[in-house]
Amino acid sequence: MDKTKKTGLMADLGLLVVAVVWGTGFVASKNAIAATTPMMVMAIRFTVAFLIAFIVFFKHLRGISKDTLKAGCIIGFFLFTAFAAQTIGLQFIQAGKQAFLTATNVVMVPFIFWAVKKHRPDRYNFAAAFIMLLGITLLTTDFSTGFSFGAGDGLTLLCAFLFACHIVSVGVFSKDHDPIALTVIQLGFTALASLVYVIFSGELTTDISPAGWLNAVYLGLFSTFLAFLLQTVAQKYTSSTHAAILMSLESVFGSIFSIILLGDHFTLMMAIGCVVIFLGVITAETKWAFLRRGAVNDNPE
Repeated sequence: MDKTKKTGLMADLGLLVVAVVWGTGFVASKNAIAATTPMMVMAIRFTVAFLIAFIVFFKHLRGISKDTLKAGCIIGFFLFTAFAAQTIGLQFIQAGKQAFLTATNVVMVPFIFWAVKKHRPDRYNFAAAFIMLLGITLLTTDFSTGFSFGAGDGLTLLCAFLFACHIVSVGVFSKDHDPIALTVIQLGFTALASLVYVIFSGELTTDISPAGWLNAVYLGLFSTFLAFLLQTVAQKYTSSTHAAILMSLESVFGSIFSIILLGDHFTLMMAIGCVVIFLGVITAETKWAFLRRGAVNDNPE
């Protein structure tokens, strides 16, 4: 195996690790909110992530402009609201189910980008949207009692929409600003917003069980800071198609870990719904390019 292929293989393995870590994040979040409030979990998670990012990437913040600071805060607003909706919603929904509903954000992105930049989605995006709607119906419907759409489902789909807005805003602003600086700023904004909320709501506390602290810090260190860093490095050495497929496995790992570690119960229809949503995500992310001739020689972009 030559050096280029070996590097590409290591990059793909790195992205697979990212997907596994993000998948475990749903379980860690569920365990953390069992020990304290969702917003307190947010405060710990993003404070840890921001402090580490600030120390590691401090040089990227030297002499930043007001425009960069403003852009980072706009991105941070979407990051904060998305994670708030997700973490609060996790109180009312199974972690594995949330993993798949959150994954629908990749299908929403082209349509939000269409509204912002007037770039019409292609046929794969429209097909993915239809597949996604079918999967959501199967995942949220109890066919023994009829359609059931709870608060957890609604908050998770809201979080998926906000994550899609976050992705679009990153794509728009990163073209004119240092992406590392934007990342540190958005983490700082989210940490500050979370801390302000828990202070004024009276939720601020250190009286959290050791398990609660462990899960919250794990989210900040591994699921936020290290996962982002590994993703950024790995995507330099592999193709967009490989990256999309591997990171889409986050929802699969999230579901698997929730069943094994949390004892989540999935009905046959829910499982089918998860598979359908995953197919929708793959359709939107890859347009099935890996099945077409020459895809095996897909070069890193």
